[in-house]
Amino acid sequence: MPAEHDHAAGSVAATVGSAELAADRQLASRSAVRFDRAEARLGGRTIWSDVTLNVAPGEFVAVLGPNGVGKSTLVKAALGLVPLVSGTAIVLGRAPGQAGREIGYLPQRRSFDAGLRVRGIDVVSLGADGERWGVPFPGGGRLFASRRAARQRVREVIELVGATGFAGQPIGQVSGGEQQRLLIAQALVRRPRLLILDEPLDSLDLPSQAGVAALISRVCQEYGVTVLLVAHDVNPILSYLDRVAYIAHGGAVSGTPSEVITSGTLSALYGTPIEVLRTSDGRLVVVGQPEAPARHTDRHADGAALPW
Repeated sequence: MPAEHDHAAGSVAATVGSAELAADRQLASRSAVRFDRAEARLGGRTIWSDVTLNVAPGEFVAVLGPNGVGKSTLVKAALGLVPLVSGTAIVLGRAPGQAGREIGYLPQRRSFDAGLRVRGIDVVSLGADGERWGVPFPGGGRLFASRRAARQRVREVIELVGATGFAGQPIGQVSGGEQQRLLIAQALVRRPRLLILDEPLDSLDLPSQAGVAALISRVCQEYGVTVLLVAHDVNPILSYLDRVAYIAHGGAVSGTPSEVITSGTLSALYGTPIEVLRTSDGRLVVVGQPEAPARHTDRHADGAALPW
């Protein structure tokens, strides 16, 4: 009888374990990006911990918070560049770093020297053939179908982002907003399922911010590309967002903008009184947020078928 009881108990445990595994797999299939009680450290210091975030396929989600709290660290963890100390992460159904060709990534903006003569179209082309080494074979574009297809994809994605008129110019001589459009085109060349953008609106003027934000939303809505975007200021993208993840004080909270960007939610996250104000033109202002620790340097340390 004891042996039979042990066998029955083992069967029940196995059944429960299988059910939990099946539930985890089902949840992963409904997630483009998922963090579960994740913790990250840099230089021996915990940047954030107990972070849980789910980004569903086709959603436009922003990662928000003041400078230095680990927004870019979250992006790098999703890309497999920063390993988690604890917890789990799933990106497009696989471990971070295992779905690289299905991810379009735009790192934090870097200025191009005004004297740089590389054309915008050549920068975009790196998204298609940046893994190739050596000198191109003379006439290869005429001889090889794959190269002809790549050139066509480049032309089509440039048109998609509205860059046809300036893609032939040296990239150092176009405006900041035009440069961002070209870099977004580069990230889209391979028809990614997931687009990760690290502060793409940083240093742009307000009209350029509005134009780039609208472009990203269009890519998300019309072509079903999941977007995970890091931002310091939510206002240029607020009307386009499905959900947000707000990182502060070593933790994070996620939900719709109306659920997260409130005085009560942010006060609980920071552990100090925070006030969220809405101006007459609808912009949100967060008042009372403490500065991030000065020693953290993460910010500077480092649907329809798509038409191409």
